[in-house]
Amino acid sequence: MTRVVVAGGGWAGLAAAAELTRRGIPVLVLEAAPQLGGRARSVEIWGQHLDNGQHLMIGAYRGMLGLLRTLGVDEGAVFQRLPLELRMESPHQGGYHLATPRLPAPLHLLWGLIRASGMSLSERWQALRLASGLTGRSAPAHDLPLAELLNHYGQNPQIIRKLWEPLCLAMLNTPVESASSRVFRTVIKDTFARQRSDSDLLIPRTDLDAVLPGPARGYIERHGGEIRVGQRVTALQVGSERIAGVVLANGDTIAAQHVVVATPDTIGRRLLESHGPLKPIADALARLRHAPICTVYLRYPPHVRLARPMCGLLDTTAQWVFDRRVTGNPGIMAVVISSHGPHMQLDNAELAGHVARELATLNPDWPEPEAVRVIREKRATLLCQAGIDSRRPGNATPLRGCWLAGDYTATGYPSVLEGAIRSGLACARLVAAELS
Repeated sequence: MTRVVVAGGGWAGLAAAAELTRRGIPVLVLEAAPQLGGRARSVEIWGQHLDNGQHLMIGAYRGMLGLLRTLGVDEGAVFQRLPLELRMESPHQGGYHLATPRLPAPLHLLWGLIRASGMSLSERWQALRLASGLTGRSAPAHDLPLAELLNHYGQNPQIIRKLWEPLCLAMLNTPVESASSRVFRTVIKDTFARQRSDSDLLIPRTDLDAVLPGPARGYIERHGGEIRVGQRVTALQVGSERIAGVVLANGDTIAAQHVVVATPDTIGRRLLESHGPLKPIADALARLRHAPICTVYLRYPPHVRLARPMCGLLDTTAQWVFDRRVTGNPGIMAVVISSHGPHMQLDNAELAGHVARELATLNPDWPEPEAVRVIREKRATLLCQAGIDSRRPGNATPLRGCWLAGDYTATGYPSVLEGAIRSGLACARLVAAELS
């Protein structure tokens, strides 16, 4: 009998499997897709390795950085680490530049706001007031929509448009009108209130497969674990008041003492709902809502570049532009558009053309793109609305030996890669404690 089966080879499942393997616990990872990585995986476009959506990590992602150290991955080989710098451009007037100096946290943020260009004195004062409140110790008793918290701190529409709305969409993939102020505050505190380096930007130097899925597979297999791709788990086997194993799409069964369900929440719900003790969790998962992320890749001649690895955009459909030169793809720009909006009503050709015209307005010396590709993840993340923490399940379930790992669990974080990794690590520790 296999001691632990991990159903799902995304970042949460791989984090759980690596941690279990590190503790000497035999593990079998079953992934339905032909490759590992889940929603954060590499794809081949134009003969180059790109990603199924552009990702940005930060120095506050301690779970991810700790896991990479466990896997033997050199941070400098997979990330370019840069001090936080926000350069927001607009086709109209109203852009700004904010750079954080090498001062202790949170003074680096406060000084960066004081020195920000393109913000009025009133806007800088408002931003300082909110930043001080978010990084302080006091917190609202209730999880308010972020818009209400912004109003409480006297933020006017201009500073919300310039600073808080772009940050909220980037971190939570949810508009400020409904976003969870508690989750937003957690990420802001982790980023700006502990160490200055926590706010550093980690720009991938390579495709996502080489950041974690590839190294994780090597580590797990070298240390006695097993990984099988193209193996879809379609049902859970339940014995006398505890998990007994899993059923695969081909009808095969695999007995196990413990099963970590590390699939997306929509698939996890289908696995749980037919088992009485697990149905309340399945019902709760059915009430979670999701938000999309679109990534538009535009291929220009190799000499086309941004002045910096990334740039934010205001008053446009495009929200962030990443120069993939850092990742080894010169001339390729990745444009990220978070959450819902009118762009979701456009077909891929219309959306790509619209984004290309916006970039041309901001960069009139650029030629026309040679090719475009749109990648839509319609369920990219949870819609991280106020009160979401009360609807997210923990890692443990009422059925002994059945566990959950994923960015949708109660991590206190939005559905980012760090949340997935934290969930996987926490789940593995609970399984290890049970086995010991």
